[in-house]
Amino acid sequence: MTASPQHVVFGTGAIGLATLDALRRRGERVRLVNRSGTALVPDDVEVVSGDASDQGFAASAAQGAEVVYQTLNPPYHRWVELFPALQAGVLAAAQATGARLVSMENVYMYGRPGGQPLTETHPYAADTKKGQLRARMARELLAAHQAGRVQVAVGRASDYFGPRGGAQSLLGDRVIPAALAGKTATVMGDPDQPHTYTYIPDIGEGLAVLGEHPDAPGEVWHLPNDPRTRTTRQLVEVIYRLAGQPRTKLRGTPALLLRALGVINPTVRELVELQYEFQEPFIVDSTKIATKLEVHATPLDQALAETLASYQATTSYGSASRPHQR
Repeated sequence: MTASPQHVVFGTGAIGLATLDALRRRGERVRLVNRSGTALVPDDVEVVSGDASDQGFAASAAQGAEVVYQTLNPPYHRWVELFPALQAGVLAAAQATGARLVSMENVYMYGRPGGQPLTETHPYAADTKKGQLRARMARELLAAHQAGRVQVAVGRASDYFGPRGGAQSLLGDRVIPAALAGKTATVMGDPDQPHTYTYIPDIGEGLAVLGEHPDAPGEVWHLPNDPRTRTTRQLVEVIYRLAGQPRTKLRGTPALLLRALGVINPTVRELVELQYEFQEPFIVDSTKIATKLEVHATPLDQALAETLASYQATTSYGSASRPHQR
């Protein structure tokens, strides 16, 4: 490994690379960690290969860091099996090096919103397998902070979209290539329900702020979302308009169809329990990070235009969505 970095990012998927972008804008030295040791990054960025669930390796990879970022995301259908050990490895690395730990999470632990916007004080009421896992993992991190073993700041995002989102983004490969080709896009659930989507570069910027702000540790922060929540259909209509298409072509995926597809597709099967997110209003409030840390969301129209441009800038849609470990 090269000279000690100030920041070590575990995971080189869309979120890890967005965090790298935000840190490089600040002129910070960054080391990336993934299983392969390769990533689509500038040549001067160090990428280290190894298994983050190996606590000895994770501590070695984080050597010299002032801040460690956990942006890992194992295969969706293997979360319960793999995710706890990955988090434990990164947590142990932060403790061993004395670094602040910034952990990327989603909002599964809250469960159904019950008609209310989700804030950081919403109870952990999930009755889903992945939601309950997320709740346990979140409690473990905050307990480590409260015990004084490590400084922890938690950032949570809703369903994300943006450059590099690819197949993992619900407004990515299922929508944008179809819009550019004038074909029919497919989205989850009821497209006429309001739904918060978090822009990937805003996630990276938010995580970078959590790594540097003195008031960030010991808190959960919803990463910035445009406060003017729209329906999925309204967002897809913007994408088609930006793509120069005179008419939006869109179909939702009803729960029965999702269950049928899940019989043969393990990733789709794991989505069935989370259908509630797309069957009722799902609004994630990020007022706290905007008011206390002054981190604001990119306006949705601008974010959608930048996402579309990221697809248009590639020679093929597939190269725009090459999968990475997040």
